[in-house]
Amino acid sequence: MAGARDVVQRWLPIALLGLVAVLLALPPSIAGVPPALVRSAILVAFTIAAWAFGLFVEPIASLLFFLLGGLFAIATPAVLFSGFQSSAWWLVLGGSITGIAVDATGLGRRLAGLLFARMTTSYCRTVAAVAVTAVGLAFVMPSTSARIFLLMPIVLALADQLGLAPGRPGRTGLVMTVAAASNMPPTAILPANIPNAVLLGAADTLYGIKLTYGPYLLLHFPVLGVLKTLLIIVLVCRLFPEPGRLGALAPPRATRLSRDETVLAVILGVSLLLFATDSLHGISPAWVSLGAGLACLVPAVGLVTPGRFAERANLTALIYVAGFLGVGAVIADSGLGEQLSRALQRIATLAPGDMSVNLAKLTAIGGALGFVTTLSGFPAVLTPLAREFSAASGIPLYTVLMTQVVVFSTVFLPYQSPPMMIGMQLGHASLKDGARLCLPLAALTVLVLIPLDYLWWRLLGYIA
Repeated sequence: MAGARDVVQRWLPIALLGLVAVLLALPPSIAGVPPALVRSAILVAFTIAAWAFGLFVEPIASLLFFLLGGLFAIATPAVLFSGFQSSAWWLVLGGSITGIAVDATGLGRRLAGLLFARMTTSYCRTVAAVAVTAVGLAFVMPSTSARIFLLMPIVLALADQLGLAPGRPGRTGLVMTVAAASNMPPTAILPANIPNAVLLGAADTLYGIKLTYGPYLLLHFPVLGVLKTLLIIVLVCRLFPEPGRLGALAPPRATRLSRDETVLAVILGVSLLLFATDSLHGISPAWVSLGAGLACLVPAVGLVTPGRFAERANLTALIYVAGFLGVGAVIADSGLGEQLSRALQRIATLAPGDMSVNLAKLTAIGGALGFVTTLSGFPAVLTPLAREFSAASGIPLYTVLMTQVVVFSTVFLPYQSPPMMIGMQLGHASLKDGARLCLPLAALTVLVLIPLDYLWWRLLGYIA
């Protein structure tokens, strides 16, 4: 029986790949739907399924996306390989180099002692401390990926000191805490995430609606920020329990910083300053990250040797990032996201009436769309349709726009959130680990947090 199961697991992905290749070569004819759109949908669905269900070991799924997309001319090379030109790809590259330096110099272990020395008496207290730190950084750093890039090496060093070696559930739990807490609760802080920024710009450009920091924070943070952070802590402690005793965290070292630690501390300090003030100087976090990485590689600085970089660089993470960014570009370029959104609107049959029912339908439309387009690009797809949704449902336009925050703060599977995937790749957590946390968290969000959030909106007067 076990042998038959192994055969199925080995050959089913190959059979599915063959079927997809045939469908791309001979796309099924669907009345009123251009063949190019059908082929894009097939490629996107196959790639997402491969990621979501782990059909292929990474980075094979991403490489298959590039191969099939190029072989069958699903999109132009500029669109298909746009992930390699994206700032997010370069941010990950720079973050990978700096992460190597943080480990090699020992600065990560020193910072872990300074930040968490009094908070690691138990595993759950450690998880809580990491989660609160990740959310707290969102108030001063506007880039999710940048926060993950700075915090992940420190948390990995913390795990090492606590005796949480690779493979231990506690180490995976800390990695998932950084990935989730850096991404989901900060959606309730206006400038802290890419989707927030896209929504901010699109609402102003398309409808003249200016979102402001205070009202946005009051509307979303009590439930989607505070309560979601608490849920993440509870779920991580339950799903990734650490049965063994934690090692004793060494007290902060009283010794002076070494030359390498001092140089790296300066590099990280300048990076943090530039991350926190990007609205003033306009330099992308990606170029800050890449600059920091190159500073570590420069022979005169000598923090990371070329040999160590070649040995430790996470090529899998870089290919994966390029893959999911490429999928998002194909969805946008083909018009697949807009077509799906309009189809979902027709299926939902929105009509003025019970506002609670219409809010639930709008949330469901957004949730379904989020399985196809990454949540980072979600506002760009849905915001242009917000006026239509408002007219069809009778819900004020501002409230319709705010329902997007509820949706892009809810991650059902890790591939939906590029920053979360970046964190998981940097921390060497698997897609299975990500789904293990995301699915119950999303279920509790839908069943508990979203109703509470809409009740909070009613109390504030945003819902009649």
